[in-house]
Amino acid sequence: MTMTDALAIEVERLRLRYGTTDVLHDVSFQVRRGEVLALLGPNGAGKTSTIEILEGFRMRSAGRVEVLGVDPARGTEQWRARMGIVLQSWRDHPKWRVRELLAFQGSLYAPYSTAQVRRPWDIDDLLAAVGLTAQAQQPVKVLSGGQRRRLDVAIGLVGRPELVFLDEPTTGLDPKARRDFHELVRRIRDEFETTVLITTHDLDEAEKLADRIVILAAGRIVADGTSEQLTRQIAGHDEVRWVQGGEHLVRHVPDSTAFARELFAREGAEIHELELRRASLEDAYLSIVRTTESSDGDAADIEAQTNGAVR
Repeated sequence: MTMTDALAIEVERLRLRYGTTDVLHDVSFQVRRGEVLALLGPNGAGKTSTIEILEGFRMRSAGRVEVLGVDPARGTEQWRARMGIVLQSWRDHPKWRVRELLAFQGSLYAPYSTAQVRRPWDIDDLLAAVGLTAQAQQPVKVLSGGQRRRLDVAIGLVGRPELVFLDEPTTGLDPKARRDFHELVRRIRDEFETTVLITTHDLDEAEKLADRIVILAAGRIVADGTSEQLTRQIAGHDEVRWVQGGEHLVRHVPDSTAFARELFAREGAEIHELELRRASLEDAYLSIVRTTESSDGDAADIEAQTNGAVR
């Protein structure tokens, strides 16, 4: 398998402009097949615009984009049948029952079933997979928010896609429904052999779900890596606090554990109330967002804030 074959998505120097306003600025990233990638950023960062370009629903201004080996601007219906899409909000289908709606959606994929396009799911198997077997005969209008979101995912999966787009999928869900949804996303990756691109403004969600995180701020990629890599790259220094000789002292250091050991070896019993606070990705992410908002997306300010960790 070549490097290109191993990639589900390739984005290179993507730009989007409305009039004289740049919404996306030279955005570049890749998604490997079988990977869960979170496109993370605050509201207005350009996440939805990016995902709509990848889905073929919005035209880009410049740059190169390939999704499953095809330029989305020239995607055919057969190409679209290889993808599943779960939007931020749903359209209600109050007259449909759950199983009937899924069966109808699955029938739309049947004409495109080829060696390249997988056969649609068996509806009963899909209902079991998303935890909706008990609701199979219920009208869609009586489902809870969490159940409705599971149905949205089932609709996105019914064609057994190679790639699924989840755009802010847990917005408005209560904590339990959100937790259940996270477990469902893990199953999509692990059991369904599906590549997943999820957009979110929630760092905790990105850390829990994603193999890799791409941070988008003011239309620019400002960091790209695993949660652990990003923490090392952009989270900054640990904080160490202690009392010595009646004085409260604070130091910011790269490694709080090593600093504490050296401190005790040097000062010993003089050290009291020692407190170590490790740098976190959350601190770094919030700092990036604040910098972006205060600088109106100035590239130099963002680059400085991320310590050169862009890509």
